Amino acid sequence: MANIAEQVQQLPNYSEELEKLWQQERPSFTQKIIVLDDDPTGVQTVHGIPVFTDWSLETIRAVFHEERQMVFLLTNSRSFSPDETRKVHTDIAERIAKVSTEMKLPFLLISRGDSTLRGHYPLETEVLRETLESNMGQEIDGEIILPFFKEGGRETIGDIHYVKQGGDYVPAGETEFAKDRMFGFQSNDLKQWIAEKTEGAYPADNVVSISLEELRSLSIDLIADKLFRLSSFQKVVVNAVSEDDVKAFSIALLRAIAKGKRFLFRTAASFTKVIGDVSSKPYLTKSELVNEASNNGGLIIVGSHVQKTTDQLNELRHVSGIHFIEFDCHLVQNGNEFTDEQARIQQLINQKISEGQTVCVYTSRQRLDLGEGRKEEELALSVSISDAMTRFVHNCNPSPSYVIAKGGITSSDVGTKGLGVKKAEVMGQVAPGVPVWQTGPESRFPGIPYIIFPGNVGEVDTLKKVVQELES
Repeated sequence: MANIAEQVQQLPNYSEELEKLWQQERPSFTQKIIVLDDDPTGVQTVHGIPVFTDWSLETIRAVFHEERQMVFLLTNSRSFSPDETRKVHTDIAERIAKVSTEMKLPFLLISRGDSTLRGHYPLETEVLRETLESNMGQEIDGEIILPFFKEGGRETIGDIHYVKQGGDYVPAGETEFAKDRMFGFQSNDLKQWIAEKTEGAYPADNVVSISLEELRSLSIDLIADKLFRLSSFQKVVVNAVSEDDVKAFSIALLRAIAKGKRFLFRTAASFTKVIGDVSSKPYLTKSELVNEASNNGGLIIVGSHVQKTTDQLNELRHVSGIHFIEFDCHLVQNGNEFTDEQARIQQLINQKISEGQTVCVYTSRQRLDLGEGRKEEELALSVSISDAMTRFVHNCNPSPSYVIAKGGITSSDVGTKGLGVKKAEVMGQVAPGVPVWQTGPESRFPGIPYIIFPGNVGEVDTLKKVVQELES
């Protein structure tokens, strides 16, 4: 893969012209930006942005009345069945169409998905398209596919999406993420991935590609013309290895939008930062996060089973003073023993945190596997395990000084069910790709930092370093 690294190094750098063009184009774009986040990790590049955790008509009205241009709606749809995903996205699109029409406020709608290409694609954006077109009478011309995510080492080069591991560029289709039970795939080339996921409805040879060479040469008119020619929800793959690549593309995008073209977006977190014109911010420190008046310990919840999480958990054990508790989630198959296990852990959590000691609760590292033909039963048991993990947070007494949740689905359940958050403020990041919410006044523990740590993000020692900072 060394030749890929060399290709990236040989790309020309952007001149000052890029920023000049951005400052000319961006201020005139005033549409409301609504990001549907399929788990809470999508805010991992932004700060000073509100996150809503439901999509009632009342909340959608609040979204359009929110003075800030960009707003996130947490759907947590990656944990849904296809039928539930379809219903949720139909409801959201109908309500957005209704409020947008009433208020005469246009919007840009982004489906923020996993940067390693997992999730309900193309279902989510197809439902959004069908519902918006039928409710607003306006054709959506194209769909932008942009999975680049700088902090996670996800780069797209020559239409192939890579996951950087150490110094190596590994095609996404060759990683553990492509073997995901629910959302697996085989293709490395994003054009082929689209054809694979849409079962040939959008053939690879009909997908438009925006190359790094076009972006680096600031061929804005050429790119805008490609976008202007799109019709019938045609797909566009955007190559990117830096936020400036995304910015160059966005200049052309805004020109196409200004001429009346309409798009939906399936992107990772970097696009939201750029299109939202969100500035970079230093990583948050303990003094910005933890209330010094609290003498209570923190609470760390680890649910993700990807190998990176397990490696980070093992590294965290080198931090002295943390009390580790293994949650034997395989007991879920025995009702009484499972209940006793939860009671044992809750008592320990409350005791240790009240004594000022931070607690880390983690699920058994061996994933629950009931064998062939029992996926529905397995899913139901997994939900029971997740519910137990969220109750550990909700029933924590006293209030922890901070909460960390490791894993996308885990962090969503902890945020919405465990902490009871309805609206949070994104404070920033505590490490690359690791966002922090400040819980709202309605939550179980108002005003504490809630650190959302994706399962597939960070180096082996990132979790350890974050906890060391908080415990210093």
